[in-house]
Amino acid sequence: MNSAVNNPLKTLVFEIPDPPKQFGQDGGKFYRAYDALAEEIDEDTAKSLKEQLDGMLIFAGLFAGVNSAFLALTLPLLSPDPSDDTNALLAQSNAILMQLVLGRNETISGNPTPSTSFSPSRDIFAINALFALSLTFAIISSFLAVLGRQWLVYYRKRSGGGPDRQRWEQLKRFLGAQRWRLELILDDVLPSLLQTGLVVFCASLVIYLHRLSPAMSIIVGTPMCIGLATLVGSAICTSWDRFCPFHSPLSHLLCWVFYYVPSVMGAIKGTAAALYKSLPQLALQFVRGLAGVARQVYPCSRQEDDAVDSLHVDPAERVVGWLNLRDLATVLSGAGKRWLRSLTKGREDESMESLQVIAIARTICTSDDQATLLYATANILSITSVGQMEELWSDETFQERFLDQLQGSDTRMLEFPGRNRADLAMSVKRLHCAAIARVVLFLDESWDDLRDIRLDVYKAREAAILVPDQQVSDSPAYLLQATVGFTILQFCLYRPTRAKIPSILSRLVSYSNRMEPDDWRLFCVISWVASMLPAILDTTDYPIDPLGECLIDPLRKAYRGDVDEAIQTAEKAFEVLSQPEYKDIVDCNCLLTNLLRYINQMVATDMKEAGITMEHKFTLLARCELVIRSHPLPEVSLEMARKARASLVGFWEQEYLNSLSRHRYVFELLVMVVYLT
Repeated sequence: MNSAVNNPLKTLVFEIPDPPKQFGQDGGKFYRAYDALAEEIDEDTAKSLKEQLDGMLIFAGLFAGVNSAFLALTLPLLSPDPSDDTNALLAQSNAILMQLVLGRNETISGNPTPSTSFSPSRDIFAINALFALSLTFAIISSFLAVLGRQWLVYYRKRSGGGPDRQRWEQLKRFLGAQRWRLELILDDVLPSLLQTGLVVFCASLVIYLHRLSPAMSIIVGTPMCIGLATLVGSAICTSWDRFCPFHSPLSHLLCWVFYYVPSVMGAIKGTAAALYKSLPQLALQFVRGLAGVARQVYPCSRQEDDAVDSLHVDPAERVVGWLNLRDLATVLSGAGKRWLRSLTKGREDESMESLQVIAIARTICTSDDQATLLYATANILSITSVGQMEELWSDETFQERFLDQLQGSDTRMLEFPGRNRADLAMSVKRLHCAAIARVVLFLDESWDDLRDIRLDVYKAREAAILVPDQQVSDSPAYLLQATVGFTILQFCLYRPTRAKIPSILSRLVSYSNRMEPDDWRLFCVISWVASMLPAILDTTDYPIDPLGECLIDPLRKAYRGDVDEAIQTAEKAFEVLSQPEYKDIVDCNCLLTNLLRYINQMVATDMKEAGITMEHKFTLLARCELVIRSHPLPEVSLEMARKARASLVGFWEQEYLNSLSRHRYVFELLVMVVYLT
């Protein structure tokens, strides 16, 4: 699909969209592009199906007329001919008159009329049954075609409300059409009914002509057989070559059969093998069950009772065990209750989060417009739920399409006119790499299972993924956080050079300058990288996987903003940044000051949406204070620490001073103040 609304790529100036903080909050760019794409897809689908239904209605009307004409000829053959009865009665009357003329007094037996013993021949019955069956198929297909047009009218019907309500309601209708196979029914089932009726009509016509004239049936049946063979041959060609243009309902059925038959046959073969292995045991149990039943019906001798007891068979339990009537009744009763409950309650609609994921997947899988694809990619960075990301990545078509976009997006951007094509291509590459990092770090899959992503991460090893210093202040925190995550993923695949590490760490300092109170996850990632400086700067020989699988899970926790893990990581980061051996590689004082500045802003802000409570703030500040007190730091860092303490006290006084249930925080505050003074 090439739909685009005011496509900015056709102009000389184009800005790469910034990842929104929340889904769709990018000035309506993604929604406008998605609405245009969805409108184009729905319109094309409805238009093609309507055209096909119109053609079916015309053909079904003509076909029903021709079929009715033949039925008008063959239906009377199922009932006796009245003229035969008339002729028989006239013959009897003539016989009586002849006796009267000749003066005879013979008794003439009254023969029954032909209608009393009439029975249609088998071929006549078969001909009429086939003609009637083909007419039935034509009528049913016509009725369903009319009904299908009504379905399409409802599908394209616009409801009231604003554009947001119309967008999600139309998406729900699209999902409902996919779930109930609307396109399959209108595109395959209805034409197959009409085609089946046509084949049945041809067969009945050949049989009818054969009854009249065998030679004529051969003349007419030969081209019909050739046409049927052409239909079957074209279906086989389409099932062998999926790009063959001879598509039909039969070809779709053959493709489905060829796809599922091997797996079904494998399952049947496995079941048969297991049944064959367990057959002797089943036979033995069957014999024991019969013996138990016979024992209850026919009393046995003592020796026979001992023989049966030696088999450890209780006949009553065996019969109940084999039939499991009570368990079966319980299961059926529970299933019936659940079905009735679900039927009365109805199916639950998709959640807003699920609809957002489906909108992204639908856009990336169907659109060829670069602006639309970039808007969708930018909104991937706004996904903050692991469940949403797993639902998005479970679509194999989305995986293939998304990775293809990652590999060739920057090259395609170079084809557009403009002076800054190289910078534009690099920005596109950065956006896609950030989305890859978002996907990897929000999926609960092992690093080894993501082989395709690992290959793409390794291919981007020479690209400058981190945001340049002059663009950091204008870049959203989600993009900065994701580029740091992608850089660490690169470290998990190849050994970074010693000369490259200082430039990466200096960019990290620039990132820390930009942190705002609501950039909690960016703070977690920067703190985690600072705490991992000893591992990153390790000069020992790296294996193929230098930092290894063991870093993925801690990086995921930091990327997702795990509060407890972030407190420990921040303490370790302060400890590392206080060491003098790292001051020549990275500006530890500036980075430490920026981290303290963020803590100063964070403790004075309500962070309940991020899961940060007052207890977490006290713990974070107390642990950082222990590190700061034990190492000599510049006055700027100490001043930030004092401001953080004052901010925390002020926030606590504002929130909890009048709460009598917070005495433990008073005690912790007094302990910390005493310690610091």
